[in-house]
Amino acid sequence: MKQTIATISGWISDITKLLQTLVVLGIVLGILFEDYFGVIGNLSDLFTSLGEQGLAGLVALLLVVLWYKK
Repeated sequence: MKQTIATISGWISDITKLLQTLVVLGIVLGILFEDYFGVIGNLSDLFTSLGEQGLAGLVALLLVVLWYKK
């Protein structure tokens, strides 16, 4: 059972790292070329909505930062 949980945890960690890399790649490509996929626009909308939510937005932003540091 412990081996199964460790395997699933490893998969989730690998998928998370892949998604982080894809987000960074999307931002870089959006800066270098025309923002074809709208990554920068979507991030701007996300941060705008976080700012409008007050304390809940601050907590959500804190969770994202902690997720990224992990």
